[in-house]
Amino acid sequence: MNIQKNKMKNEGNIDRAIRLIIGEILFLVAFFWFAGAVSIVFYILAIVLLITAVIGFCPMYKALNFNTLEKSAPHNKVIASVATSLFLVVLFGGIYASVFFTKKIFVEDFNAMNGFYKQTLFETGQEKRLESVKNYDSLILAYAKFQNKYSSYKPYAFRDDIQFENDLNSVHRIILGVDNDVRTGDLKKVHLELEKIRPIMQEIFKRNGFSMLAITLVDFHDSMEKVLDMANAKNAPGVIATYAEADIKLLAIEQEADDNEIQTIRKNLDTLLQLAKEGKLDQMPAKAGELKSSFVKVYLIRG
Repeated sequence: MNIQKNKMKNEGNIDRAIRLIIGEILFLVAFFWFAGAVSIVFYILAIVLLITAVIGFCPMYKALNFNTLEKSAPHNKVIASVATSLFLVVLFGGIYASVFFTKKIFVEDFNAMNGFYKQTLFETGQEKRLESVKNYDSLILAYAKFQNKYSSYKPYAFRDDIQFENDLNSVHRIILGVDNDVRTGDLKKVHLELEKIRPIMQEIFKRNGFSMLAITLVDFHDSMEKVLDMANAKNAPGVIATYAEADIKLLAIEQEADDNEIQTIRKNLDTLLQLAKEGKLDQMPAKAGELKSSFVKVYLIRG
């Protein structure tokens, strides 16, 4: 009976292990990272690879009169053990990484769009027409890109949020609804209307388990990297010039949380500024490393 079963197989153990892992990866990619036709293609490929790995038979090999049985021992327990361990590592590691990075990318996309929103809000509040129009036009383009992406694809964190798309549409209507007033009308009225966007977006984040701290951490990251680049290059004027932006972004973090870990980030950032002002160039790279480490420690746990 075993001889008969072996004759029906044409995949060796290593071949089957590779198919199992690749199929698992394709399934995770389809589930977490894509939507629509692309995800269906990945699902089909994943299912084909997983089924052929389990049964040990590949119809394509049969058609080509090819097999990989000779390339691995049919009952190699070591291969089976390694494949099982690797499968579990990829499964749990892939799930964690996919949830983490899809949320991270969403927050980064949000912050890219939100920068234009905040600037438009500021300029309309100051009743500066030219600046308001310029930032408003950028906001329209940035939000259209953001909405188009997340209307067709929902990150895993938003899969159960039935209100998500309606909220995106509400924000879209508010932005387009102030077009005429931004260009020729009452900018104070525009400012008050645009303020309605903030609670909508905050509610989206709260409903789906995001914290505002996570958003401010991502927003701070890019500004911090500019400071780090200058510090590692031992460029004191560059550190001083880039500090201002990072300082503003860190203040936003401190408004959400100001515990010992956040205070450590503040201490490292301010110390780096002081070293730059005192011309202690050789000490700057080490302090930059401390700043990066203190940020990563907070971000990995709370971002």
